[in-house]
Amino acid sequence: MTNKKRIATCWLDGCSGCHMSFLDMDELLLELGDRLELVYSPLVDRKEFPDGVDLALLEGAVSTRDDAAKARLVRSRSRLVAAVGDCAVTGNVPGMRNRLDNGELLELVYGRPGDDQPGPPTVDVPPLLPQCLPLHREIEVDVFLPGCPPPASGFVRLLEAVLEGRDLTELPTLKFG
Repeated sequence: MTNKKRIATCWLDGCSGCHMSFLDMDELLLELGDRLELVYSPLVDRKEFPDGVDLALLEGAVSTRDDAAKARLVRSRSRLVAAVGDCAVTGNVPGMRNRLDNGELLELVYGRPGDDQPGPPTVDVPPLLPQCLPLHREIEVDVFLPGCPPPASGFVRLLEAVLEGRDLTELPTLKFG
């Protein structure tokens, strides 16, 4: 049996910049390897989100039904969930679409079929929600790590707090009420 904390990272509607910032911890990731296990991430080859995750780092906003379902699955299988980056915390850039309805948005991006444009894709594309949501509007979030992207030092503080069993309320976060 291991005493390592089980960490997961997930990517919803965002640019992956938060994952790049996570990797900016550089050699510290190797040092933390003795104390944590990355059990799910775009950085590892695991297809299904596992049970018993100690900390899930969720990047990106909730824009599709698939995003919402993944966020709920992650929440149900994780002790702590962190909204990582401004897209997860506030909706940020993906939320800019909220001023348009989905039809207007898709036409703006893909054009109308037949106008020398292919039109919106119709295969293997998850349906958009009526509005893009920050993560805390879909699931309970335990800690917010803002930034676009958050600095590597923010990930370090969060991981150290979890590894040491500290109260996450001592971390500087945004509050929603």
